[in-house]
Amino acid sequence: MLNANTYVTAQKGIGGTIRNQYEDFYVEEIPEIIPEGEGPNVYVWIEKLGRTTLDVVLDIARDLHISRKRMGFAGMKDKKAITRQWICIANMDSEEQLNQVKALDGEIYKTDFLKIVRGRKKLRMGQLKGNKFRILIKDLDDIERSADTANEVLKQLEVTGVPNYFGWQRFGKPRTITHLVGEALVENDLEKAVGRYIGNPQDDESEENQLARQAFDDGNLEESLNLMGKGMRYEKMMIKELIKDSKKGELTDKSYMNALHALPKPLQRMFVHAYQSYLFNEAVSNRVEMGINSYVEGDIVIDNEEHIVRDKTPEEFQELIETFQASPTCPLYGTKVPFAGGKVGEMEENILKNYNITKEDFEVPKMPRLGSHGLRRAMRFQVWDASAVPTDDGVLCEFSINKGSYATAVLREVMKKDVV
Repeated sequence: MLNANTYVTAQKGIGGTIRNQYEDFYVEEIPEIIPEGEGPNVYVWIEKLGRTTLDVVLDIARDLHISRKRMGFAGMKDKKAITRQWICIANMDSEEQLNQVKALDGEIYKTDFLKIVRGRKKLRMGQLKGNKFRILIKDLDDIERSADTANEVLKQLEVTGVPNYFGWQRFGKPRTITHLVGEALVENDLEKAVGRYIGNPQDDESEENQLARQAFDDGNLEESLNLMGKGMRYEKMMIKELIKDSKKGELTDKSYMNALHALPKPLQRMFVHAYQSYLFNEAVSNRVEMGINSYVEGDIVIDNEEHIVRDKTPEEFQELIETFQASPTCPLYGTKVPFAGGKVGEMEENILKNYNITKEDFEVPKMPRLGSHGLRRAMRFQVWDASAVPTDDGVLCEFSINKGSYATAVLREVMKKDVV
């Protein structure tokens, strides 16, 4: 996992591979809101294969001829997987509109509508309890022994918790540039941010995409657009804005701002968030070395509602941590995020110094809506209902984890290798 350097379990990893086929990686949302069966909004329980949540949402909005702003979902689910989650379409109160949604079943690429139900409330990001996973690890030398080791690791993680690293999905894979775009925004360089997203060809992309990106870097915008393949949906949105502005004269910061604004808002916000996540992973690596389920003097501790816990003795903090009623935190760096005290705080401040940035840089003055105040995030998460069983094809791991956490952080401990 990018910028993640520390393990909490000592067992030798079982190795192996995941996602040999998308069906080997199953994710099911544990919802916070269950639609009641009546109301002005339409909820769809979807199952998608090999697609991002955002792509499915954009397709539904396009086919219904409505704004994507009326589409809601609680969390972004893996692309390289079978996933189930609720999608909410706001303000579809007529019977005709409900039938329009029903008519889309089977029409959205690699997406099935398993339930269509009316609901009173709109669905917003973060409104889920967690996610259930069922993941098959293949290519193992000794499946039986690997299952035993996996169970040992999972049982230990149920006691200590799992380092709350952000996974590769946060940064992009194989094209890992999301955090680099965020870094450019934090540096207040919009031209560099756009260039890193549209240009910047990489060897692990198709030749067609590399040529399109190189054309952009060479300043040939029209040629770049013509070379872009189907997978460059968002790059096309941006470059069309740049081409339109280039016809008025030289490109300016306003031009690059317009290009970024052409993207869906969730994607715009992902850039700085990804850079925060990159720095957070480093902070977690350092803090885990001090003890993942230990209170360290100076820690800022939050409960399960993400409220800061104050005025406790070290012994009381320790008990809350051991019982998963609270966890130590690391910073998602931003303009207003507080640092911890003592040696924990020193470590957090040193990370910013090493990258030659300050908290104030996260204001992103040229695009303040993409800036961030930052927050404290738990440096570990809980895993429950965890098990590993041998099958003919490999070891099948099942577990549930908190929302906003990554199954690959669990698998990283089991496999002891980079897990995508």
